[in-house]
Amino acid sequence: MATKARKKAAKREHPYQIGKLYLIRTVTNYAIGRLTWVGPQELVLEDAAWVASTGRFEAALRTGELEEVEPWPDGEVVIGRGSIVDACLWPHAPARLVR
Repeated sequence: MATKARKKAAKREHPYQIGKLYLIRTVTNYAIGRLTWVGPQELVLEDAAWVASTGRFEAALRTGELEEVEPWPDGEVVIGRGSIVDACLWPHAPARLVR
């Protein structure tokens, strides 16, 4: 399974792209925001929000429409990398995070 993305990631310490928006699924919930830092055990997102419900997951990824979103008051969150189930780039404008 040597995809183009995987080959690029193998050259770095991690597959994440600093400055990009991500939708991250953890073992308990979702978070969305702009990735600002990657540490050995954690990620830091700014302009971050907790996603209580994505609605239909595929539709959310395709359209950028999320059913229920609650921004973190200070806009920043630290996520333990051990809790991450998966993460994907969010190709939509951050303004579309909240309906």
